[in-house]
Amino acid sequence: MSERVRLAVVGAGLMGRQHVGALDALPEAELVAIVDPSEAARTYAGERGVPWHADLEAILRADKPDGIVLATPNQLHEAQGLVCIAAGIPLLIEKPIATEVASAERLSNAAEAAGVPLLVGHHRRHNPIIRKAKEIIDSGALGRITAVQAACWLYKPDAYFDQQWRREAGAGPVFINLIHDIDLLRYLCGEIVAAVARESGAARGNAVEDTAAMVLQFDNGALGSVTVSDSVVGPWSWELTAGENPAYPETGETCYWIGGTHGALALPNLRLWDQGEARGWWEPMSGTAVEVEMADPIVEQMRHFCRVVRGLEAPLVSAREATKTLAVTAEIKRSASDTA
Repeated sequence: MSERVRLAVVGAGLMGRQHVGALDALPEAELVAIVDPSEAARTYAGERGVPWHADLEAILRADKPDGIVLATPNQLHEAQGLVCIAAGIPLLIEKPIATEVASAERLSNAAEAAGVPLLVGHHRRHNPIIRKAKEIIDSGALGRITAVQAACWLYKPDAYFDQQWRREAGAGPVFINLIHDIDLLRYLCGEIVAAVARESGAARGNAVEDTAAMVLQFDNGALGSVTVSDSVVGPWSWELTAGENPAYPETGETCYWIGGTHGALALPNLRLWDQGEARGWWEPMSGTAVEVEMADPIVEQMRHFCRVVRGLEAPLVSAREATKTLAVTAEIKRSASDTA
């Protein structure tokens, strides 16, 4: 293996190019190829000064990289992931790991059997805000978590849906956006053991939902209410509040509220609320903003992937872990479809 980790990016769309940008920020990594059948991707590869390949088989024949970033449409993840695993190449698969739990399990089984590291792109876990929130919760500062509330409200412009796959099953905001929130709620608050949901496509009229609402039950007995919509002009979503991606205007609002028997935490502003020892609804309450040093989670994830490729770290979000998040998300979709 060369001094720099040689990585190829498969899929030159929005997320693929974000991963390329993350590579640019890391001196220990090197972009060696773009893999995507489109002419736009061919032009992009030329602009980047790297080889272009129309498919995975072509790059595997030409110049096997140290690792592959798979940022193609969700429906292609299983087939393409299995090709990479068979070639023994460590993988970073953009979330969701797959569109179906059975597909995710096949990827997990294949990677484990082959001993090939597979990291899934739930990049928000690499955000210093989330690391600090996890530390606060695990310290017991909130006491026993009893209630969770989360919102993912944003408006996707009409041009976003010009690509057909974004109007088809598996591409609505539940799988594209909410799955990030489900992953973080699992990570911060514990396993989700039940979900009841409703969804609607009334605003856009596509074959997929544009809005969904759900009640979640966590394994410790806590309950959560969550809504997601890509047809709301509003300031309450991780994208618009966390400031982790300059493409989105930062609103300064919050979108998660995690409450326990001794305190509550608002995210992403990391405001910790408590009453000290004298708990009661008539007692004064104070809110403290917890400081954290920010870093780009996409870059941090890519830095981590380089260490995974080199065998220095295990994947923070493994295929098995991502499959659990997908299973909860799939249960939300199942519950919603049963009551449609």
